[in-house]
Amino acid sequence: VQLQASGGGLVQAGGSLRLSCAASGRTFRYGSGWFRQAPGKEREFAAAISWSGTSTHYTDSVKGRFTISRDNAKNTVYLQMNSLKPEDTAVYYCAAGSGYGSGPNAYDYWGQGTLVTVSS
Repeated sequence: VQLQASGGGLVQAGGSLRLSCAASGRTFRYGSGWFRQAPGKEREFAAAISWSGTSTHYTDSVKGRFTISRDNAKNTVYLQMNSLKPEDTAVYYCAAGSGYGSGPNAYDYWGQGTLVTVSS
């Protein structure tokens, strides 16, 4: 399974971006997650979604601002990010695995990352 993340860029505080993660290759009924890594910090969990899309999970700092969703017909997972803050600046990575959740060990496959920069 190959994951291709896209949609990052430069945005002003308060703005919005939508990240996409397209899967290709031998896909399966996978859970998906988004993680992020800010400069000088460790990678952290942001959001996750089950294969069916009926279950989602967010870290506290993005609740109410980010929405994770998926279109299984397109093998694509999205992260809609609203009300962005400078502290959201990070490289965002998508991940897929047989399970899903906030721990990176739940995922077997990782995308290459897309940079989100939020200016104040």
